[in-house]
Amino acid sequence: MPPKQGLREMKKARTRAAIQREALRLFRERGYEATTVEQVAQAAEVAHTTVFRYFPTKEDLVISDDADPVVFASLRAQPPELSPLRALRAALREVLGGFSADDLAAGRDRAVLILSVPALRGAAFGSFVDTMRTVTGILTERTGGESAEVRALTGAAFGVMLDLMIRWAEDPSLDLPGALDDALAALAPIDPAAR
Repeated sequence: MPPKQGLREMKKARTRAAIQREALRLFRERGYEATTVEQVAQAAEVAHTTVFRYFPTKEDLVISDDADPVVFASLRAQPPELSPLRALRAALREVLGGFSADDLAAGRDRAVLILSVPALRGAAFGSFVDTMRTVTGILTERTGGESAEVRALTGAAFGVMLDLMIRWAEDPSLDLPGALDDALAALAPIDPAAR
């Protein structure tokens, strides 16, 4: 069971979520380029300096989320006997299974924006690469050493994730958690510990 958050941490999390929610709403309604950080701050009923405290850049209002650290922790906590692919699938199922319909809708809104705004695509790519490197590192720790197979598996898995992000942005009816698990399952032949 995760430790309980203190009142201060809960208030910070609510403020951060409100800022991002209002930013996404304004970006949908007015367009990313036409919306200022000051407008986001007004909509979220905070000072513009508060927006920058939570989101250092305008791009961070879209690309930033709290899922990566949760996925990393879940991946590290998977039973050691699971192969790299099975551990990754289990971690993603666990984390995505905890998302509400509103969480998924906000994630899709973010995907649509990222794919439609060049500045966001560039910023998101950097974040995507950092996440991929971290996952590769965790899977390498799990297998006891760096290998070309783990890097290949991680690269393939992230290719699958990128493809699904594009498909999800185009098709809101896509069951992202299910489609992701099915697509990752297709990678079983290249899972280094499953052979």
